[in-house]
Amino acid sequence: MSRELVIGLDLGTTSVKAVLFTVNGKLIAEMEKLIESKYLNDNWVEQDPEQIAMFSEQAMSEILHKANVHEGEVLTVGFSCAMHSLICLDEQMNPLTNAIIWADGRSSEQAEDIMKTNGANIFAKTGTPIHPMTPFMKLLWMKKTNYVPYVKSSYFMSIKEFLLYRWFGERVVDYAMASATGLFNIHTYDWDDDLLTLVGVKREQLSTIVEPTKVITQWSDTKIPLLEGVPCVIGSADGQLANLGSGAISPGEVAISVGTSGAIRQFIDGVKINKRLETFTYAFDKRTAIIGGPTNNGGIVLQWLKELLEYDGSMEELIHEASKAEVGSDGLLFFPYVNGERAPLWNQKAKGNFFGLSMTHKQHHLVRAVLEGITLNLYQIEQSLVEMAGESKKIYVNGGLSRSSFWIQMVADVFGKNIYVLDTHHSAAWGGAWTALVGIGRVNSFKEIKETIQLKEVVVPDLERHQAYQKAFERFCVIGKDLGKHFI
Repeated sequence: MSRELVIGLDLGTTSVKAVLFTVNGKLIAEMEKLIESKYLNDNWVEQDPEQIAMFSEQAMSEILHKANVHEGEVLTVGFSCAMHSLICLDEQMNPLTNAIIWADGRSSEQAEDIMKTNGANIFAKTGTPIHPMTPFMKLLWMKKTNYVPYVKSSYFMSIKEFLLYRWFGERVVDYAMASATGLFNIHTYDWDDDLLTLVGVKREQLSTIVEPTKVITQWSDTKIPLLEGVPCVIGSADGQLANLGSGAISPGEVAISVGTSGAIRQFIDGVKINKRLETFTYAFDKRTAIIGGPTNNGGIVLQWLKELLEYDGSMEELIHEASKAEVGSDGLLFFPYVNGERAPLWNQKAKGNFFGLSMTHKQHHLVRAVLEGITLNLYQIEQSLVEMAGESKKIYVNGGLSRSSFWIQMVADVFGKNIYVLDTHHSAAWGGAWTALVGIGRVNSFKEIKETIQLKEVVVPDLERHQAYQKAFERFCVIGKDLGKHFI
């Protein structure tokens, strides 16, 4: 019997993932291809767009073969993509540069200058933090340094736009990806002319901004016969789609994802801007936006600690060490900024710090303090969301750290809320696939995705531990504010 299938193609920072689902969210097949990041000139980070294009086609082709898919069974393909990448292209749409990704820090000096002079006003227009991750800052660096590919460029695109043009011959960008550039005025839903002038870019050098449900049908260049004639939908950014694919789409519903890095996000109606510049506001469509903040410091901090301690056991065993310490790690606080930080500091120069070390502290105190520091940092971002959108009513969690029952319980205790653990690691891909189903009219609304979400468990907080963490959080904020003065 013929099946109704949908592909979510998730273009991440570390890998390309092609995931094949049924229309009700059942996982049929998946394929992941690791992307090579090139670290150049100390803080330059780039990826080869041609490699990503090749891996994307290979991943989709392989899942179709793996699942023995027949012609007509794939209804649509939806695209998810990591934000903030930038490619310079010539008049024939050939790349003049690699994709410069969010982790690239070459424009740190320009970001600092803009923040000192006009950062608050620009942030109020765009909702996008002033940070080296954004194409806005990358382009400003290119202009200031007379970067040769920039001078020769006819067009500027993200990696997703590059693939959409390669496959469909259309220069289009969805609201979320446009919003994340830092060049998009979130109040007018259009490119901001003043910012384009500032970076020396003309409107015609950028893609046309469209809804995430925009359907594109003509595969102009594909080596996948089964997808010829299949209507595709451009989708959105991975953050928005991860929330959608988690079911966190109604007012008060928050999604936390923590793997190597982490993020906490919430959909809102309309547009609201964080006055303290701690969190972002990115458009999703003309009715809704997503607010939240990414942290550079998730599981990568635990890996750093494991190496620092020369710990021979597994990561699971290291986390178990933390259970030997009491809540609050006997007064030890850890500020988890060992990889610089985005939200809530937006400071690439931020450094990690153990505060309150004494002779009584042992290895297990250090491990627990690191886990608590990661979690308290996420809680601090969430408090900014509460100021903007009201109390969080329901918190969904996924990502690599969600496999740890100890950490999930810590999240519940710090936040003082029930934590809904998802039974999937493909939220962004499923969000992209669902957006495609909405786009082609197979389903009626985004909200219907809730009927497809499977929960693994619900973790209830210990309110006594929550009170102890509230005291620890007060110290975390007060001491962290003082430490922040030294991140210069």
